[in-house]
Amino acid sequence: MADFQPGLLNGIRVLDLTRVLAGPYCTMVLGDLGADIIKVEEPGKGDDTRQWGPPFAENGLSAYFISANRNKRSLTLNIRTQGGQAVLRDLLRQSDVLVENFKTGTLERLGFGYDELKKIKPDLVYCTITGFGHTGPYKNRPGYDFITQALGGLMSITGEKDGEPMRVGVAIVDLLAGQNACNAILAALFARERHKKGQRIDISLLDSQLAALSYVATAFLIAGNAPKRYGNGHPSIVPYQTFRAKDGHLAFAAGNDLQWRRFCEQIDRVDLTEDERFITNPQRVANRAVLIPILDKLFMAKTIEEWLKICEAATVPAAAINDIARALRIPQVVAREMVVELELPGGQVVNSIASPLKIPTQPVQVRLPPPLLGQHTDEILDELLSYKSAKILQLREQSVI
Repeated sequence: MADFQPGLLNGIRVLDLTRVLAGPYCTMVLGDLGADIIKVEEPGKGDDTRQWGPPFAENGLSAYFISANRNKRSLTLNIRTQGGQAVLRDLLRQSDVLVENFKTGTLERLGFGYDELKKIKPDLVYCTITGFGHTGPYKNRPGYDFITQALGGLMSITGEKDGEPMRVGVAIVDLLAGQNACNAILAALFARERHKKGQRIDISLLDSQLAALSYVATAFLIAGNAPKRYGNGHPSIVPYQTFRAKDGHLAFAAGNDLQWRRFCEQIDRVDLTEDERFITNPQRVANRAVLIPILDKLFMAKTIEEWLKICEAATVPAAAINDIARALRIPQVVAREMVVELELPGGQVVNSIASPLKIPTQPVQVRLPPPLLGQHTDEILDELLSYKSAKILQLREQSVI
């Protein structure tokens, strides 16, 4: 393995009992930061997303699995057997963090609740990620990103005004929950340095989605008016939406009155800034139905490229609406090195999205590609637990690993 500069979390070991996306995304970020991530998977099956394809790489790894599992080592372990539970306890003694996203109560029933584990490892940071958390009437319900988007109101504000409610095009709630879990784990590790004790962390998809409603939910709580769908428009800023140009659509965002004035001056429509209906943003919001048709007609008169030059001259944010292929090729993405090469087990080189955490003094690094199922089982048991080859063989024969 190549030599790497130690990451910010070098020396921290994470026992990762998660699968699908929220948990694996959380532990991948910790791994990017230098932590040693031991991904514990069911023998013969592994993470569900190993089968979520096509597309698949040449070695059988799915693109979905690859997206959330770099910088990890895979160990197969049947934790529902006594032998597997003994191995898990041994691993816990050598770990700093446990992350799991089983259904509420699963690990407790197996003897791995927080109260039991802190007897084994008093300074353990124990993080659970579930659909609804470990309290409340929904705590035993299974939770998925799509269901949470529906239940938590996100779909009600996403989509065209007169269309059906829509889910966000990526599993955004899973990713938000993963980020929240990562943030809480980092805070707990920081506190552990000061107070020498662990923490129990309870992250839920529903909580994460509700928190992300941010100003939309706050507006409802203050004014009591149910938020509406505005398609690509904005409930509180006008004009802030997509417009059709001669050759396609672009996104346009006059986020304040100064930007609005500069834009109107640039296109010789100062009259729009002098019209009392459009002078300030609250007035433009109130008169949205009048202003937008005027702008619709204006934008249809020029190409996207012409509008982008006008907006750049006026210092007003605007962008072509790219597909994924074009988005990954724009100069800023290339300059920020947001696409990274991975050499997978077997030798195939594929591209993947890089970490967004830019820390020039101690950069995140791809130390390990996404692992094959059980690729590091023997290595981990030997390195961390000093298991002899005969014991490892016995565990394999007993279907423990």
